[in-house]
Amino acid sequence: MKREAKLLLDKAYDSLILSVEFFNRPHDVGRVTTTLILIDHSFEMLLKAAILHRGGQIREKRANRTIGFDKCVRECLSDGNIKFLNEEQAMTIQSINTLRDAAQHHLLDISENQFYIQIQSGITLFKDLLKNVFDRELYEILPNRVLPISTTAPIDLDILFDSETKEITKLLQPGSRKRLEAQSKLRPLVILDFSIRGERVQPSATELKRVSRNLVSGKKWQDIFPGVASIEISESGTGPSLAIRWTKKEGVPIHTVPEGTPGAAVVAIKRVSELDFYSLGLKEVAEKVGLTRQKTLAMVRYLKIEGNLEYFKIIPIGKVNYKRYSQKAVNYISEQLPQVSMEEIWKKFGVKHGTKLDYKTI
Repeated sequence: MKREAKLLLDKAYDSLILSVEFFNRPHDVGRVTTTLILIDHSFEMLLKAAILHRGGQIREKRANRTIGFDKCVRECLSDGNIKFLNEEQAMTIQSINTLRDAAQHHLLDISENQFYIQIQSGITLFKDLLKNVFDRELYEILPNRVLPISTTAPIDLDILFDSETKEITKLLQPGSRKRLEAQSKLRPLVILDFSIRGERVQPSATELKRVSRNLVSGKKWQDIFPGVASIEISESGTGPSLAIRWTKKEGVPIHTVPEGTPGAAVVAIKRVSELDFYSLGLKEVAEKVGLTRQKTLAMVRYLKIEGNLEYFKIIPIGKVNYKRYSQKAVNYISEQLPQVSMEEIWKKFGVKHGTKLDYKTI
């Protein structure tokens, strides 16, 4: 093995062992954030070591720094000479990475059950990759005294999300004054769903409020979190040999998205139909962003939404063409609203009072 690859692999071992230590700490001070930072770092070091071991490069030409986390995942997922990741494995890594980002840079209140599933699946994946790429066993690097992450596993995602969404809904009830607490608990659920669906973004305040409203209104969590509803967890072994892996449910294909796609993760759920992806008319977009239809249309023109296929597409049905928008368009408009002057945008892009809007909706 190349010396640089060996040194990186040693760093991966160190971070993984420390992540297990922090997970098993008898107190909660910094436990979640530190565990996520360490296991995320262990994967970055492992991937870079694997790329070098398989003859690849971790530096671009004339670059001072090594390639970033997403680039590592993409190389290991799609480069024919290096490839050793499958789509579900990449999804597991990216889910941990996105949770780490939220925990390190903002607020994350993740339940013990979901936290366990994330870390145990990460340990399982590290063990799988270590064996497949380097032909080494995980037990060889762990001190004899190290305990497994856990001896029991809450592995049913349906039960987990059903329980957690019910708890969050209670916190959102009128008069509870626990909305911030509810949103902190909701954030890891939305992050997981975003990661599975291929959206490489942290949920905005607007998005959390939208999901909160859907929960309070009684909407099923499977409809609110379609990404999570499309996967399941498989279990093998018991006790110290317990393994948990993410798997896609039958009939829900996963595919890689083009490099450079704004806000996209390396792995994304395939769009089953265009109307599922472009699911909103202008009226629905306006309701979600909190503007009138006219002002929403002004924002659409200002942001050039209709020139981006991630946000907009004209879909012909019969002899009529319909303008349709994606949820990503809602997210983009919501993010930009606090940074712009609606008055100036209205002067330049607004429609005159009484003018009919040039759209059809379904």
